[in-house]
Amino acid sequence: MLIRDAGAGDLPFLEEITLEAYNWSGPRFTLAWVRSDQMAQRYLAGFPQTGDLGLIAAVDGRDVGAVWARALPAGRAGYGFVAPGIPELTAGVRPEARGRGIGSALLDALIARARQRSLPGLSLSVEDGNAARRIYERAGFEVVGREGNSDTMLLRL
Repeated sequence: MLIRDAGAGDLPFLEEITLEAYNWSGPRFTLAWVRSDQMAQRYLAGFPQTGDLGLIAAVDGRDVGAVWARALPAGRAGYGFVAPGIPELTAGVRPEARGRGIGSALLDALIARARQRSLPGLSLSVEDGNAARRIYERAGFEVVGREGNSDTMLLRL
């Protein structure tokens, strides 16, 4: 597995991974929806901007997973908003590549980058029943809030 920085040319793949993240429990959304939904676009539009972090994992030359984080302003908060200056994380792995440690490796690498930048933390939102929660908990994320059927989690760095 190769992990590399995500760039502007990776936006179509990040859209696909956003779709995978939204559809973790089965097909609920479409790529057209991701491209038109205001909330989803908060995590994608103009990526990368100053301050964004992003990594992509490839296996045998094929991109299979990604994790990225953006510090959104309070007025445009996303699902996992905790505070200004704490980037919200989006992560996903293609279904055929799950269960091989790719998500954990991406998350660990992004956390290391966030520490290098002296960020105060990383946050995210995870729905009830999503198996990715175990990865977040192992990395040290803790529940700090709840909205509907989702927990907001924070990793203090």
